[in-house]
Amino acid sequence: VLGDLLAGIARHRVAGLGLGLPGMVDHAHGILRWSPILDGHDIALGARLTARLGIPVSLDNDANCLTMAELWFGRGRDLPDFAVVTIEHGMGMGLVIGHVPWRGAHGLGMELGHTKVQVDGALCRCGQRGCLEAYVADYALVREAAVALDGPLPPRGEVLDALLAQARDGNGAARAIFDRASQYLAVGLANVANLFDPRRIILSGSRMRYDLLWAEGMLAEMATMVLSEPPPVEVNAWDDLVWARGAAAMALSEATPRLLE
Repeated sequence: VLGDLLAGIARHRVAGLGLGLPGMVDHAHGILRWSPILDGHDIALGARLTARLGIPVSLDNDANCLTMAELWFGRGRDLPDFAVVTIEHGMGMGLVIGHVPWRGAHGLGMELGHTKVQVDGALCRCGQRGCLEAYVADYALVREAAVALDGPLPPRGEVLDALLAQARDGNGAARAIFDRASQYLAVGLANVANLFDPRRIILSGSRMRYDLLWAEGMLAEMATMVLSEPPPVEVNAWDDLVWARGAAAMALSEATPRLLE
């Protein structure tokens, strides 16, 4: 697998590898605190992979990797501060202050998807209730699709596309699912604006093709909940390679000081 990643590059020429994962990641210490895609808690994954591969491995939350891609290659290159919000299988956020990603005191900050928007609300995959992503993320939309779609339920990987197509074609129940998710997204973005006052909020990632989530009505509703002038909201619908670009940028940013020393 490592040989496939290196794509013919000699191992001794590789200064580092970057790995982004959903969940809570202590970037500074390379520790995976929790992830919905792996079992266990507090895993020293960075050290294990470094020892196994013989190459320094940098570990971070996938939304932070996406933010690195925006900072190095995307809409944030010319901005000293901005926020990135991504909606995929979960909901993540990254924040740049002074051209540098901000991760919090323990590297676990910016968990926008797990801010609470409903007391005793919908069950989130983190095990708690009422999290924002439990109303906006992919699995939240899929959870509601069975009662909204006309005809037989398509295979799991095709449910969202079918839901979006029927919502656009006039299925009121399918449209209501996106409308509710859009309202919760407006709440989340307004909270980002009120807390951090960023110069720009970038909705980033491949799922931005679900345009019913970020239609003009959502932006207008967000503006009513922001205390001052709302920041511009831009959409950057990357392809799936954005995650690799962000992981590479993270690895390079970690390797540069080490190589200069």
